[in-house]
Amino acid sequence: MAVITLRCYVTATALDTSSIFMKYIPLDVGVSIRATASDLRSFSWRTGQCVEASFYVDDPEHLLRITFDGPCIVRIVDEFPLSTEHEDDPDEGLVSEHFAYRVEGATFDTSQSETWKTVVGIQVGPTCHYRFITGNTCMDVVTPAKPVFTVIATETEA
Repeated sequence: MAVITLRCYVTATALDTSSIFMKYIPLDVGVSIRATASDLRSFSWRTGQCVEASFYVDDPEHLLRITFDGPCIVRIVDEFPLSTEHEDDPDEGLVSEHFAYRVEGATFDTSQSETWKTVVGIQVGPTCHYRFITGNTCMDVVTPAKPVFTVIATETEA
């Protein structure tokens, strides 16, 4: 009986976690919003693929209107299921009481149709994932459009 000895060599390399974990990049919306005190006031699809959402700000006489003028995939969800989506991931870039972010590596973005992203990317430009976090309702948007932030008077909300 012959005995054969096999030797295996394993090479370890550093794991690049930048593409695995979520990364939040805070956005400046130009007005004070305490995320836990805010909420979604209204949401609508406008003519020509325009998405419009209004959120409460710290000033009760004003709202923050966010507009995306282009093709969008939108999710509106309660804060609780959103907070449990990535229980074990580090919250890189997440700032206490901050409201608006561009997000990289989130499940919501990575689970969207690659075909849609490719077609939109060719026609309009590459997509980004934006997340707006409040104490109640949160909104995710995947789109090639840049968000436009406008402070409006509460009574002008239509």
